[in-house]
Amino acid sequence: MRQVAGAPAPKRQKCDHWTPCPSDTYAYRLLSGGGKNKYAKICFEDNLLMGGKLGNVARGINIAVVDYNSGPMTKFIQSAPPKSLLFMVTYDDGSTRLKDDAKNTIEALGSKEIRNMKFRSSWVFLAAKDFELPSEIEREKINHSDTKNNRYSGWPAEIQIEGCIPKEPS
Repeated sequence: MRQVAGAPAPKRQKCDHWTPCPSDTYAYRLLSGGGKNKYAKICFEDNLLMGGKLGNVARGINIAVVDYNSGPMTKFIQSAPPKSLLFMVTYDDGSTRLKDDAKNTIEALGSKEIRNMKFRSSWVFLAAKDFELPSEIEREKINHSDTKNNRYSGWPAEIQIEGCIPKEPS
């Protein structure tokens, strides 16, 4: 019997991408929560900014701001410096207590789904403050809770977007 060599284990890439990002881009991954023990995560350039392991994820919309130039949600978002990336992910419920001023602020950043969120919707969103992201970058995804199709009892499956962002904002 002839032995067949197995394929080598894939090399781990930044933020667990399958392929490496080009050298002039940053790697990111946004993962919404799903179920009681599936916490939301935000990874940027292989640094976990938010996640269950860090203990800094809570119910609702979790936001991490990355400044390209190295209270209330609305003030927090508005206080992000110019040329910042804003990463947003939900865990459990991000809609019930979401006020109109916060919805307006997130919508002004380019969200098309913020007004469609429902109780326990899984939602991820990537925004750029005061600059444009390349058009091919996926910016938002939503998955609504559906008692017939929920992966976890009463909770929809987690969702994610990932990609590579140019290191020099346009």
